[in-house]
Amino acid sequence: MNDQKTIYVLMTDTGTLFTRMIKLVTKAKHNHASIAFDPDLKDVYSFGRKQPRNPLSGGFVKEDIKGKLFGKAACAVYSCTINRSAYERMQAYIQTIEANQQDYKYNLIGLFGIILNMEVQRENAYFCTQFVAKVFEHSGLPIADKPASLVTPGDLESSAALRLEYQGELARYIHRQTTTNPQEKQSA
Repeated sequence: MNDQKTIYVLMTDTGTLFTRMIKLVTKAKHNHASIAFDPDLKDVYSFGRKQPRNPLSGGFVKEDIKGKLFGKAACAVYSCTINRSAYERMQAYIQTIEANQQDYKYNLIGLFGIILNMEVQRENAYFCTQFVAKVFEHSGLPIADKPASLVTPGDLESSAALRLEYQGELARYIHRQTTTNPQEKQSA
């Protein structure tokens, strides 16, 4: 029985006004982070906007990466191989948040904490990179050498725990994944 599982961190730049404002601060190429449990990115989880045009309406989201918001997004897909126990803890943590998503909100105030390099922890509130870091932390595998509330897109992309699998247009990655021979996918 294979005790190793792979999870995926998706970093994106959708080019929206909110993303461009974040980019002014982070100077990172990609400013939104999500997590998935399969290379096809069928189910992608994050904290972000519930309504694409309203940055103030946010919380836990199961993202539609084939939708309009991500249509022309630039991305980087990273993988991380972990043991089955850590994988199951990650899944359970996300499932708990998803089942109680009405109790969770977007940590907009926490973004100011990053600017000031000051931890801003709010109960049941995350921004995207904080959420991804917290998922790793909850599984016993911290992804950065700092509190989750201070993790930036650059911290995720430079993490030794993650391996870059793809960089380019998200639509091309999705197309590549859906047209890959199933036998090739199994051996990858």
